[in-house]
Amino acid sequence: MTKAAWLFPGQGAQAVGMGREILAQSAAAKAAFGRAASAYAAVSGGDLAALVAEGPEDQLTLTANAQPAIVAVSVAILEALRERIPNLPAPAFAAGHSLGEYSALVAAGALRLEDAVKTVYARGKAMQEAVPAGTGAMAAIMGLSPEQVAAVCDAARDGDVVSPANFNAPGQIVIAGSAAAVARAVAKAGEAGGKAIPLKVSAPFHCALMAPAGKVVGETLDTVTISPLTFPVVANVDATPNGDAARVKELLVRQVDGAVRWEESIRHLEAQGVTLALEIGPGKVLAGLVKRITKSITVISVNDVAGLEAAATALAT
Repeated sequence: MTKAAWLFPGQGAQAVGMGREILAQSAAAKAAFGRAASAYAAVSGGDLAALVAEGPEDQLTLTANAQPAIVAVSVAILEALRERIPNLPAPAFAAGHSLGEYSALVAAGALRLEDAVKTVYARGKAMQEAVPAGTGAMAAIMGLSPEQVAAVCDAARDGDVVSPANFNAPGQIVIAGSAAAVARAVAKAGEAGGKAIPLKVSAPFHCALMAPAGKVVGETLDTVTISPLTFPVVANVDATPNGDAARVKELLVRQVDGAVRWEESIRHLEAQGVTLALEIGPGKVLAGLVKRITKSITVISVNDVAGLEAAATALAT
């Protein structure tokens, strides 16, 4: 029997109109999205359905909006998948890229969808507010090893914050920190033979500057119930599967200012014998990253009806 994993995308996967086809055709997806939209309205006063369907894009891209929107659409697509395959087998593992860890925890039954939406809205808002606009930055460093990127950050720090934020795939590591330190690191990466691409982000995620947001996430999680997991979820901060509900809060708090160890997470799934992964949610970013990490895991991106059918066929065989 095929050993499968479910993967859930993070911030950056958002797009106006995401999930439209599945939301139009699946009653289960529509119901799940409606629950998420109600939870979003309760904490923000906003209309998530209109924002996802119509934009405007600059509002959807705001961290406090993008995070609940991606979780809502990802879980809606999962419910459509469960509707399409009534006896859908549970995965051996689930994993989510940064924000996607919340969708994975909803899938595993650890978090209610409404609680996940409430938490990621608070998380996104706190991340946005942790650093004044324009004072933080992120950049993707291409072509250097983790050790080289760490050395570049060490050399560029000069009393400021800059560190690896996302270990996405071989030769693709994102750094984050103060704008001045990131600019110095970008220059040093070039000197070391790498290529740096500044990222259009609203805050420097997954670095020490996000510590205040971690406190907010912890306080928000104190108000929700963490239930037993029905399957393990690979945690971003240590790249190992967690099946202990008592550890979920701690791992999510550490994730805010800790690096996303995505390459290690996928390599762990590979070592555990996973050969099929379903990317459940908007976009195809994770499929691209997995392809760069290993050739032994086939990824099916489930973000429209064609993806649902492809997943059903793959699981049937």
